[in-house]
Amino acid sequence: MQTIGLLGGLSWQSTQHYYRLINEGVAQQLGGLHSAQIALWSVDFAPIEALQHQERWEQAGALLAQAAQRIEAAGADFLLLCTNTMHITAGAIEAAIGIPLLHIADATAERLRQRGIAAVGLLGTAFTMEQPFYRERLAQRGALRVLTPEPADRQSVHRIIYEELCLGVLREESRAEMQRIAAALQRAGAEALIAGCTEISMLLQQRHTALPLFDTTAIHAEAAVARALSPERA
Repeated sequence: MQTIGLLGGLSWQSTQHYYRLINEGVAQQLGGLHSAQIALWSVDFAPIEALQHQERWEQAGALLAQAAQRIEAAGADFLLLCTNTMHITAGAIEAAIGIPLLHIADATAERLRQRGIAAVGLLGTAFTMEQPFYRERLAQRGALRVLTPEPADRQSVHRIIYEELCLGVLREESRAEMQRIAAALQRAGAEALIAGCTEISMLLQQRHTALPLFDTTAIHAEAAVARALSPERA
């Protein structure tokens, strides 16, 4: 079994889901008392969040690259960045380490491609929905048309993520708002929906939307388990 590197804390609310899903996946595959070999470094999110909203991506990338180096030094064979938004710094992280970065958008695009999805709605932070680093990678890797909500709806999703979900707050009215926005994306032509922020799955599950829902946290975790247990990588 390979050791999975997790760069978490972005936010810790979603990182705990990664830890649980990966360990459950290994236990399901191997049985008994088996669990995942994990090297986890969890950062303080507050300084990163401040840099996000100042759009100081280079400085944020440098901080995460340092954390990634610590994970590599701890013995990780490959790395997961436990967030969608901060994959904007993926290049800086990859340049700083000698182990592979398992990109969340690549894993998600592959799952969508396998399902034959051509047009997908994307929910996430404003950074993820509006900047090209994520949408373009999805489009290129999955041959996808990526739809995003209207500007006011993007701000509503962004607010729910930062002011509620990152703090562990779940509100029914916010779930209803997410459902309304998902329905609007369906009317615009989306065949499926990406929960493109690792916290969204805390609030929005498949039973809450008529669209097939692709949970990036679960997809990323499943890809990590498959890589860690792959015989040719053992």
